[in-house]
Amino acid sequence: MASFRDRFFTPKVARAMLSPSGMLVAGGSAAVVILAGGGLLALPAAALAWGARVLVAVPRNQRHAAIDAYALSEPWKQYMLGAEKTKRRFDEIVKTTKNGPIKDRLLTMAERLDAGLLDCWRIASRGDEIDEALQRLDTEQAMVERATLRQSIGGRAPTEAEASTLRSLDSQLATADRMQGISADAQARLRLLDARLDELVAKAVEVSVGAGDSSWLSQEVDGVVEELEALRLALEDTNAAARRGAGTDLPPELGSSTTDSAPPRPGTLPPPPPGQTFPPQP
Repeated sequence: MASFRDRFFTPKVARAMLSPSGMLVAGGSAAVVILAGGGLLALPAAALAWGARVLVAVPRNQRHAAIDAYALSEPWKQYMLGAEKTKRRFDEIVKTTKNGPIKDRLLTMAERLDAGLLDCWRIASRGDEIDEALQRLDTEQAMVERATLRQSIGGRAPTEAEASTLRSLDSQLATADRMQGISADAQARLRLLDARLDELVAKAVEVSVGAGDSSWLSQEVDGVVEELEALRLALEDTNAAARRGAGTDLPPELGSSTTDSAPPRPGTLPPPPPGQTFPPQP
């Protein structure tokens, strides 16, 4: 977690300190005090108003209040712990970089990675929910019941009740297969993005000592963060689409999105947006 000093000495805070709106707030506060007859208090009032405006611009460390990797099951917990460890390493690099333009750029990248870490948490949480729901589906029992019923039907036409039971059992098993495919696909993509985060830290070390291209690193950071966001949205949209698709619905808590796109191919997440680097669908 970045210290208050590191969060204060950022381009965002510098802009707030020198912004015309900040000066207007300070001047307006002083004017109000003068009109109220407190001329001697005008300068302190202006300083307090300006200081409050600057403090509002200081980035907050919010991610730890929302993220709890140890609340997740495996392998999602390890993905999340790995992402948090990588972010701490990046923050440490920023902290030890000499003050100047390079550190300012790295601080901006660190803020972007905070957003990426939160998306990583949402992805891992969603995957954990899917795996937990899978455990509640007794697929083995459904397979046994289906096999037993088919054996009892033999070569004759099933009754209406038997046909309805078979459809229900088939739907339960199809739902489980779909959810397992979504979980496996999300794991593969998140594993790749975790590896790319590690690569960014290695490149950040070079940039911090002036031996790397900060513009290139910034583009790579943006790319990884955008891919994490795309994966989160794809996972949410797939859950919602699967709930609307044929067969037994997924548990309601797995699909909060209201996107009306067509359901994806069963067992996969939708492909990433053009130009992104997720692994190809099997």
